[in-house]
Amino acid sequence: MMTQEERIARFDKVLGIEAYRFKGIMQKFPNHFHEYYVIGFIENGSRHLSCKNKEYMIGTGDILLFNPMDSHTCEQIDDQTLDYRCINIKPAVMQKIAYEITSQNDLPEFIEPVVFRSEQVSLLRELHQMLMDERSDFQKEEAFYFLIEQLLANYTKPILAKSFEASAEIQKAYKYMDENFSEPISLDDLSNISGLNKYTLLRSFTRQKGLTPYQYLETIRVNHAKKQLEQGITLIESAGQSGFTDQSHFTKFFKNFIGLTPKQYQNIFTDNDK
Repeated sequence: MMTQEERIARFDKVLGIEAYRFKGIMQKFPNHFHEYYVIGFIENGSRHLSCKNKEYMIGTGDILLFNPMDSHTCEQIDDQTLDYRCINIKPAVMQKIAYEITSQNDLPEFIEPVVFRSEQVSLLRELHQMLMDERSDFQKEEAFYFLIEQLLANYTKPILAKSFEASAEIQKAYKYMDENFSEPISLDDLSNISGLNKYTLLRSFTRQKGLTPYQYLETIRVNHAKKQLEQGITLIESAGQSGFTDQSHFTKFFKNFIGLTPKQYQNIFTDNDK
C-alpha cells in the first residue's frame, strides 16, 4: 500500500526560519541552489545526492548541510518513497546566531554536505517537531541555539582564504542573469556578453558554477519569486516579475526546486498572520 504523500511547511517568526516536512514523496529535485542554508535529515528512505560535483549515497539518519549557493540534485535510488525534514536559514539569521556563539562575524561554511548517521539527528528532529507544532516557548529557541552550536563546532571550517571565483567571462554571464532575470534571456545573449562561443560558455559555466546557465537562471527566478510570495504578492504578479512565461511554467519549476507549489509556499506566511 502506497504511503499518502504529505508536504507541510511552517515559518517561525521568532527564529526567522522555515521548516519543511516531506513524507512519502518520490520527487526528483533537479540541479539547483538556494540563497540560504539548508539543514535537513532523512527520516526514512535513501537517495542519490550530487552536490558541487561530488556523489553521495544517503539514507535514514543522515544529515544534509547545504551552504547558500551550493548546487545540488537528488533522486531516489529505488522505488521507495522519502521522508525528509529540513530547516532553512537565511544568511543574515545565520550570521547573527553564529556571531553570538563564536564572536566571529564571518558566515560559516559547512565542510561537507552529508554527515552520515549523525548524532545531531535527535536534536534536529526535536527542534523540527517543535517548529511543526508551532511552539512558542523558549525550549524551542534553546534547542535551536544548541543545534547550531554543535553543527558549527563539528562541521564548519574557518575562512582561511578567498573563495574560488569564476573567470571574468563567466562572471559577466551570471551577473547579467542576476540583473536581468525578469527579461527573456537567450544563449546568444550570454555568448555575446561573455565573449565566448556557445559551447565554450556552456562547458565553462557548468564546470565553474556547478550547474548549467539555464539551471542557474531558473534558480535565480525561483529564489526571487520566493521573496515576492513572502511579501504577499499574488502568484500571477510574482510569476511575471520573476521572468516566468506563464503560470504553469512557474508552478512546475517552483515545485521542482522547492518541493512546494507557489501557493503552498505563500500559505506558510499568510497562515502565520491569522
